[in-house]
Amino acid sequence: MYSQNYSLNSQLKIWMITLLLMIVLIILVGGLTRLTDSGLSITTWELFVGTLPPLTSDKWIEYFDLYKAIPEFKEQNFNMTLNEFKIIFWWEWAHRQLGRLIGLTVLLPMIYFTIKNGVWILREYSIIFFLVCFQGFIGWYMVSSGLVDRVDVSHYRLSLHLFIAFIILSLVFWKFLKLTNIKINQINIKLNLIKFFLLLLFLQLIIGAFVSGMDAGKIYNTWPLMGSSYFPDDSVINDLFNFTVFDDQSLVQFIHRNLAYLIVVLYFYILFFVLKNGNLNLRIPIFVIGISLIFQIVLGVLTILSGVKMLYASLHQINSILIILSTLYFLYIVKYKKTIY
Repeated sequence: MYSQNYSLNSQLKIWMITLLLMIVLIILVGGLTRLTDSGLSITTWELFVGTLPPLTSDKWIEYFDLYKAIPEFKEQNFNMTLNEFKIIFWWEWAHRQLGRLIGLTVLLPMIYFTIKNGVWILREYSIIFFLVCFQGFIGWYMVSSGLVDRVDVSHYRLSLHLFIAFIILSLVFWKFLKLTNIKINQINIKLNLIKFFLLLLFLQLIIGAFVSGMDAGKIYNTWPLMGSSYFPDDSVINDLFNFTVFDDQSLVQFIHRNLAYLIVVLYFYILFFVLKNGNLNLRIPIFVIGISLIFQIVLGVLTILSGVKMLYASLHQINSILIILSTLYFLYIVKYKKTIY
């Protein structure tokens, strides 16, 4: 019986880590799809078709003609050639295929494990499948916002799409951790403090998506000042309390910067308690969080100073994955006991 449980546990861990790596990859590709302005290159949802790319010249022309009908081409890319269109098409096509593959990687093993081991598998893991399906719908909901009256997608829908991606990533990683034999590590620190830290990280993800979706990183390419002052030159403090604050490029970048500073301050507050506690098992995880935070700020500054150079912007997003996962790991080892099937 023990060997059977151990074997199932190993298989489930392989399933979760495979999913985790695939989700990291799709977040990376999704970020590059945004940075290359490729997200509107496929103007139809193609839920059950579109798995194969265009294989003939006529099919390429058909896709290109559909793209020519939207505002992004008419107002921004009207000089684009077919070969240039193919470049942005491939990014969006790859992003969609990864989404389909992730859906199958959730569904097929879940069916197999449920048939072999019981309905509890379905209860435990079906939420991942539903979230992946919902994410596909949100992806199209985001794309559709840029097909009629805009040259870009809604930054609100973009942030929702990224937020759900990180929710799925976090859920898969948490379930993987539950399959491990990591032991509990008591520490004299309130868990709510760590949860609040994690909440701020997710809030920063949302604001970061606003920055990306509005191209807010391409203004005020100075640091630590924004222009000639700490607060944006073209704004006033009262603007922060307007309903339109998240539609203002300058203020969104200002909020993103200062939320990063707040996160770092809170990190050092948590670090103080960890070092004071003297638990050696917790020092490496908390230092990993700290190093990734410092790296994230450096990448953020380089992204701003470079005028959003693709390399820095992409690394900035990739490193956010490390911050979230390392924080989840830290929360887990502080809170949870050994859990193994």
